[in-house]
Amino acid sequence: MTDQLTARRQDELLGTMRTDLYIDGAWREATGGRRFAVENPATGEQLTTVADADPADAMAALDAADRAQAGWARTAPRERGEILRHAFELITARADDFALLMTLEMGKPLAESKGEATYGAEFFRWFSEEAVRIAGRYSAATDNKSRVLVTKRPVGPSILITPWNFPLAMGTRKIGPALAAGCTVVLKPAQLTPLTALLLAQVLEEAGVPAGVVNLVPTTRAGDTTGPLLQDPRARKLSFTGSTGVGRALLADASGQVLRTSMELGGNAPFLVFEDADVDAAVAGAMAAKFRNGGEACTAANRFLVHEAVAEEFTAKLVEKVRAVRLGPGTDDGVTLGPLVEKKARDKVHELVADAVAHGAEVLLGGEVPERPGWFYPATVLKGAGPQARLHREEIFGPVVSITTFADEAEAVRLANDTEFGLISFAFTTDLARGLRMAEVLETGMLGLNSGVISNPAAPFGGVKQSGIGREGAHEGIEEYLETVYVGIADPLA
Repeated sequence: MTDQLTARRQDELLGTMRTDLYIDGAWREATGGRRFAVENPATGEQLTTVADADPADAMAALDAADRAQAGWARTAPRERGEILRHAFELITARADDFALLMTLEMGKPLAESKGEATYGAEFFRWFSEEAVRIAGRYSAATDNKSRVLVTKRPVGPSILITPWNFPLAMGTRKIGPALAAGCTVVLKPAQLTPLTALLLAQVLEEAGVPAGVVNLVPTTRAGDTTGPLLQDPRARKLSFTGSTGVGRALLADASGQVLRTSMELGGNAPFLVFEDADVDAAVAGAMAAKFRNGGEACTAANRFLVHEAVAEEFTAKLVEKVRAVRLGPGTDDGVTLGPLVEKKARDKVHELVADAVAHGAEVLLGGEVPERPGWFYPATVLKGAGPQARLHREEIFGPVVSITTFADEAEAVRLANDTEFGLISFAFTTDLARGLRMAEVLETGMLGLNSGVISNPAAPFGGVKQSGIGREGAHEGIEEYLETVYVGIADPLA
């Protein structure tokens, strides 16, 4: 895509965007007219400004969600599903617009942004079908003296907080099941990437979502703005995707009203390559698991654990592939690695690399901050970092591979499980029994077996340990927004 074409499309798209708050079916300014800048991480330049909600604005959004809740819950499941299906079709039709916005505000290459547009839209199609599959049961009690009726009903107004790294998919993955279940929502998108959420709100409005069912409050004061909502008894659900530290704080805030919570938190994914692995397949999987989204994903492989018998071959082949990664603005043709989302993120990645080198790591590729505008960091490969290196314990959230060797399966499992996190693990082996063992012994909510990418709307996404609570996607995803109600009925045959 030429610079001139990109600039023209950018100007046209931003010129048609709504950038105010979306509350009770209306676009309105924030209290006091406050706004904040959204920047392009490839240049550091301002793209536009967005309304900056304060606590009063957020409370107005909850007011609207509460007023709309009863009506939306009574809306026929088929009608709720058709609205979501229409939204899926509208996102699909505007996939190029969504892709450009994501690339401009987050940095990933356009090809990846287009992939996210497809992936994100699919949550609306999936949950449009789940809306009409909500079911209960009727059965005899064990003593046959009564009957058990179990039914489902929506939890109620839901507070949704999304991260910056997948600006569309993290919104649709939460909004889709909430609306399908009959819940109204207040969405707070990430400060760094609010534009995609704003376009999503426009699409939902066009799709026919009634006033008050979806409310959007971008803000630079996240805790001050959403904190009071979690203390309000009208809010009945909190869903958050982000860091474990923030998740812990939100869980504490949510405890006052005993909110239903879903938490998709940090990861420290091990990527295991066993001696019997197809090394070429493992290298391809490593490229996908590490460099998709520039490594800025909770599912990104963080620790590469490779059997000593294949370590040399795996490392050499991986370095060859990584060397071909092209760094640059995500709108440029041929770019496969964009900038990190902000300076703080790039500085954190470089700190982890420098710390690893201080603990004995050898830099095989990359490892230096480039002299250019924007928040770029090169694709980097390290090996041999000592056990005290921070990158063994902390999410890298950047395009850095760190390779450690192991001698046998027992050591591999011990190293993989030596973390407080448990979101996803990856294992490459041609031994079926070993693969099934990994599914049972690795402390993880998800396992990529001979695959570097496994996220799918039809699959339950979530972790164990300090990687979270609950699941998103699949049938499990809608259950997070439903209450189970039991009705005991006297024996009708007595």
